[in-house]
Amino acid sequence: MTILREILKKRIMLLDGAMGTTIQKLRLGAADFGGEGYEGCNEYLNLVKPEAIRKIYEDYLKAGSDIISTNTFGGTSVTLSEYGLGHMDYEINKAAAELGRKAIEKFTSAKKPRFLAGSIGPTNRTISVTCNISFEDLAEAYYRQAKALADGGIDIFLVETIFDTLNAKAAMNAIHRLFKERPALPIMLSTTIEQNGRMLAGQDIEAFCTSMEHHDLLAIGMNCATGPDLMRDHLRTCAGIARTNVFCYPNAGLPLEDGTFPLKPKEFARHMSEFADEGWLNLVGGCCGTTPEYIMELSKAIEGKKPRRIPSGRKARVSGSETLVAEEDNRPIIVGERTNVIGSRIFKDLISSENFDAASEIGIEQKRKGAQVLDVCLANPDRDEVADSIKFYDLITKKVRLPIMIDSTDPKVIEIALKRTQGKSIINSINFEDGTERIEKIMPLVKQYGASVIFGTIDEDKEQAMALTAERKLSIAKRAAEYLKKEWDFGEENIIFDSLVFPVATGDEKYKDTAKPTLDAISRIKKELKGAKTILGVSNVSFGLPPSGREVLNSVYLYHATKAGLDYAIVNSEKLMRYPSISEEEKKLAEDLLFWNVKDPITPFSDFYRGKKAATQDMDKLPLNERLKRYIMEGRKDGLIGDLEKARETMKPMDIINGPLIEGMGVVGKLFSENKLIVSEVLQSAESMKAAVSHLENFMHGTDKVNKGKVIIATVKGDVHDIGKNLLEIILKNNGYEVINLGIKVPPEVLISEYRKHKPDVMGLSGLLVKSAQMMVTTAEDFRAAKMDVPLVVGGAALTRKFTSLKIQPAYGNIVAYANNAMEGLKVIGEILKDPQAYNKLQPEFVEEENEAKEESSEVRTERSTFVEETKVKAAPDFKEHIIKDYSLDEVFSYINPIMLYNKHLGLKGHLSALIAKGNERAIKLKQQVDDVKAYAIHNRLIKPKAVYRFFECKSEKNSILIYDKGKEIERLEFPRQKQDEFLSVPDFVSSRETDSMALFVTCCGEGILNKCTELREKGEYLKSHMLQVLAIESAEAFAEIVHRKIRESWGIPDKDISMEDIFKAKYTGIRLSYGYPACPNLDDQQKLFKLLKPEQIGVYLTEGMMMDPEASVSALVFHHPQAKYFRV
Repeated sequence: MTILREILKKRIMLLDGAMGTTIQKLRLGAADFGGEGYEGCNEYLNLVKPEAIRKIYEDYLKAGSDIISTNTFGGTSVTLSEYGLGHMDYEINKAAAELGRKAIEKFTSAKKPRFLAGSIGPTNRTISVTCNISFEDLAEAYYRQAKALADGGIDIFLVETIFDTLNAKAAMNAIHRLFKERPALPIMLSTTIEQNGRMLAGQDIEAFCTSMEHHDLLAIGMNCATGPDLMRDHLRTCAGIARTNVFCYPNAGLPLEDGTFPLKPKEFARHMSEFADEGWLNLVGGCCGTTPEYIMELSKAIEGKKPRRIPSGRKARVSGSETLVAEEDNRPIIVGERTNVIGSRIFKDLISSENFDAASEIGIEQKRKGAQVLDVCLANPDRDEVADSIKFYDLITKKVRLPIMIDSTDPKVIEIALKRTQGKSIINSINFEDGTERIEKIMPLVKQYGASVIFGTIDEDKEQAMALTAERKLSIAKRAAEYLKKEWDFGEENIIFDSLVFPVATGDEKYKDTAKPTLDAISRIKKELKGAKTILGVSNVSFGLPPSGREVLNSVYLYHATKAGLDYAIVNSEKLMRYPSISEEEKKLAEDLLFWNVKDPITPFSDFYRGKKAATQDMDKLPLNERLKRYIMEGRKDGLIGDLEKARETMKPMDIINGPLIEGMGVVGKLFSENKLIVSEVLQSAESMKAAVSHLENFMHGTDKVNKGKVIIATVKGDVHDIGKNLLEIILKNNGYEVINLGIKVPPEVLISEYRKHKPDVMGLSGLLVKSAQMMVTTAEDFRAAKMDVPLVVGGAALTRKFTSLKIQPAYGNIVAYANNAMEGLKVIGEILKDPQAYNKLQPEFVEEENEAKEESSEVRTERSTFVEETKVKAAPDFKEHIIKDYSLDEVFSYINPIMLYNKHLGLKGHLSALIAKGNERAIKLKQQVDDVKAYAIHNRLIKPKAVYRFFECKSEKNSILIYDKGKEIERLEFPRQKQDEFLSVPDFVSSRETDSMALFVTCCGEGILNKCTELREKGEYLKSHMLQVLAIESAEAFAEIVHRKIRESWGIPDKDISMEDIFKAKYTGIRLSYGYPACPNLDDQQKLFKLLKPEQIGVYLTEGMMMDPEASVSALVFHHPQAKYFRV
């Protein structure tokens, strides 16, 4: 309907409110429903009490609704059958539409046209979860309902409250079947997202949108389940990715115990108005608990507001329960190949024996080993592929949330799979081998169910159907892209080109030098077909070679393919070898063979690997003690328990721990200190150590338990930072120490009490900021007064060896050692306990190594710097408090500075994206681990971004900023000034002549994180615990960047043509400063910021040491001055 789409371009359109809860307010009795057996069947009222339904329609139209929906939410035969009315589905639905049509005709006008939407609910069945209906049966029920609604005169189909994407696909199939018989109508599609952030069947909003994006929808959105507050994040995501109109109609809050809803009409309308202001809406309405009064308020609230602009362009997306976007920074996406009867003997045998459950476990294992997509092939000529597909897909889609690659040439099998996968799958594959004949069988299914397709560079050429040269491969790819667009309206972003890999060592002359043309083709396809992606079955290149040689050749070829631009790699993710771990000799042998750099590369390669077993088998050849050591060194657990049992046959558990296991941890420490291991790898080693010790402790007597010593560790009073301390706990525990972790903000008196209670051999103190270093001095003085003599180990970002030696050690009068990281802490504690006096003799050397700091002039300058000009003041949009909750975690993650996350916190050396582009295995693995923790955090709603910000009137006066409220001074912020260089002070960035504006904000991503990380550590999930903690901290920083951007935009200084890297380097106008850092070092002034902003309302509090709790919080002062910059006083 052209008129409908034209209106949507001009304004936000208004839907109606709830039907069901509005009917409940009528307090109808059994007689009104046509008898006791039908009481509660709202849809039957269309026949037995039509005047009640018509009045509801008219009340919503009077309230201002542009679109009302029919009373047919439960109108399918499968739902009506609960009341014995399934056979009357056509009559009931048509009657509802006819009632609505009459109401529409009464109110519609040329000035304000009205429209009728036919409501199609989710039914009381689900294909994916309870599996109590088939796709075909549900589609048939939907078809009957859709036909009746269309016959009754609706203008739009509204498929709503979808909790299972397969139900939505069945509904869409039914409606499109109807469109073959009659003119098409616009379709609106709405899902319902539960409080856990997912649909009942498991997809999140992004995956749902991705799964349905192939349909030409009038609008996509969400309704029901929650109130508007809990929809915010999901709506933002939907608005960001949908390439059609977006709509939202929430409940009036979550229902209360008495069945009522908490949000009143004005409050409900205020929430929705905010969504409109954010630019997220094209249509809006209400669901459960909303009435015509709500719609009336909503009409006022959205009046004059601009509709959301539909973004252009599409990304290459596929989905399972979550969306996977193929982008430059996540190449190559690993496609697990072991759920394939052609490539895996084990999988083939399991399918042949009809052990489908065990076969599906291989898919789970592929995911555990790093697969991001699962290739499924069941094409065994000795079996019925159709029957096997029904059984296997029913299982695998419930066990694995990954996108599925449907690897089959049989259209029946492909359709079976598409009817069982909620997500947007990948079809593997189509080509021009028989012209377009086979394509014409597959593409209707792709268009009907939604999928990406792999297109092989094969054509009808009788001499060389499979293209060997880069030119031929590119030519076929360009032909395919043009054909699919012209004939099927299928965009490049949905095409994945397979430029074909051939075995280079079979002796076949035509294949021997095909590896390089394939790589060249990848580069040229990516360059000339901008939206398209590429894929290779990597292991084909090594066919016919010894297993150990195949692993090496596959890894080397994958490395070069990634450099060429490869997007997807079909490999065995369980045996994917680390490229950096391959020797230079083996790399050269592999490259000589791949690219035929020498006359006969096959012989030396085969000779080198002949008789040499694969790396995993080489491990079996090592002596038992060496294997045990390697498990720890490599952070592996596969096979560990079995080898521990073998070791117990000849060794005592304590001897195993103190022997090969401790030796392994010693090597880990050495490699870490030499920068050859990063933090995540150390934590994996610690997890292996814990698993080993936990197993062996089952066979120890109480007195046999390993204990090198007892250590108490704590973060000092006033400080909430504990990442380094927690790392130390993990490392110490898995090296045989008993550790008592007292947590954060621990005052001296508690430390003294715990010392007397536990009598530790060593105590460790941690702290981040300068104030914490001084607190360590105070704590040391209290220890001395308490006559304690236990050795102290101290660490933290603000500490140095000099400060430790000159300040803390004299205050204590006993052994005080400094450690700059957890592994050094392990080493230092070991040396202290070995010989405390010998270690103490080393302390004076630190004093001799350092020089005393020069005294600075005490003269205070107050004149404004001449290097900073008075600039035009910026008017703030308002001076009210702004609170942000439930912000999109995906967007927050996109603002995380990778240097801070990967380099600072996780110890990676080098730029992440550059390392990944080079195929660096460590970087690729680390990113996958981080991505897994991100997904874990999102799925479990562990990180909850919150913020409060406010603009203030202000003016500068010498070294102060005066804060005003309605012209009255309410606070004065004091700042130091440089004594040299440009003589800068923060007030220089605020006008001294007229009233200016500045902003304050606090962000928080740390609610509940401390407890969750502690829980994970206690379960031995050290890596996940550490990554979750640092992810929360960097998320708070990322959210600070987002809030700062919003503030700049409010000032009218949006970022123009600025990259994310430039944002990380603060190359925008203005700055934000935090207390405790160089330009404003006085942390005590944090009290003034808290007084002005009151961040306690978002759960952020000040400690006695002026630190924010939770730790993952950021506070800042924001200035707009174009010359504002960071400086040190």
